[in-house]
Amino acid sequence: MRILLIDDTELNITLLKHLIKKIPEYESIAFTNPVKALLWCRDNEPDLVIVDYAMPEMDGIQFTQQFRGFANYEEIPVLMITANSDTSVRQKALASGVTDFLNKPLDNIEFITRARNMLALRQSQKALIDRAEWLDDEVRKATAKIKEQERETIFCLAKAAEFRDPETGAHIQRMAHYSKHIAHVLGLSLQEQQLLLEAAPMHDIGKVGIPDAILLKPGRLTPEEFVIMKQHAMIGYELLNANNSPLLKTAAEIALTHHEKYDGSGYPHGLSGENIPLFGRIVAVADVFDALTSERPYKKAWSIEDACKLLREGSGGHFDPVCVDAFFSDFNEIITIKNTFLDEVIEAENHALH
Repeated sequence: MRILLIDDTELNITLLKHLIKKIPEYESIAFTNPVKALLWCRDNEPDLVIVDYAMPEMDGIQFTQQFRGFANYEEIPVLMITANSDTSVRQKALASGVTDFLNKPLDNIEFITRARNMLALRQSQKALIDRAEWLDDEVRKATAKIKEQERETIFCLAKAAEFRDPETGAHIQRMAHYSKHIAHVLGLSLQEQQLLLEAAPMHDIGKVGIPDAILLKPGRLTPEEFVIMKQHAMIGYELLNANNSPLLKTAAEIALTHHEKYDGSGYPHGLSGENIPLFGRIVAVADVFDALTSERPYKKAWSIEDACKLLREGSGGHFDPVCVDAFFSDFNEIITIKNTFLDEVIEAENHALH
């Protein structure tokens, strides 16, 4: 721990240094110029400041006021030494941040005792700071653990849906990364992009509540069957929204809104325009593109050109034009994502895990 000594008289500095030597394990740093002492304080943190009041260039009160202006210096003890017994001076000094006073001429025993008490106070302050930092670190660790558990929950739910849905794990990966790409182009924060990446895979979790005869039907659904199929949006919302996790709440919103259409003709609530949450509008573009360009038991994959044509034609109708433009703004990135998460690769990885 370091004790900063400031007195414009060299003899007084010598006396203070001599007294400090009687307090073991403390280093003293001395200045006869308070301005130079302040410059030192910018890059060095003292544990106790002992400052003279009457100095020609800057008095002890002015020094203390500027010293207290440094970040995290509010609690460092300041002991002012003064020959001035004027009450108004002491009141002004206390208001400036001075902790305690000693009168000249110094009583050596009182000085050492006061200094020791203040250093003990400073040690307690630092221990509390260390404790607070430790608690912050523990909270960060616990929060990270909770988030990891949330991700595991999302993964398990996604796998459960995948067992019943002919869509593949690669589809989930691709559409989630397409969604993140759109969010990036739109200027969303890194936190929002990551949240979307982790929540988007749950967009169709509600399909676990759809009968196999409808979910796995190879041909076109009848109007009555399609009414039942559309219920998966609300089922997914109800499954995910029961949890207070921000991640699962976001996933619930996406599950509910990614089948809404920009012109209001979607489901389940017929929302339109910006009344559809942004994440729902983003996922709508990403999900349709990947669904079209992926092969399923009941259909062949569309060509990339045909899928892109449908997205552009649907801009302003099915899709938010801003999200469509963002999707196409760096189409090389879209192709990279598509080629990274291939159906056969993801399936092979899943079998290897089992």
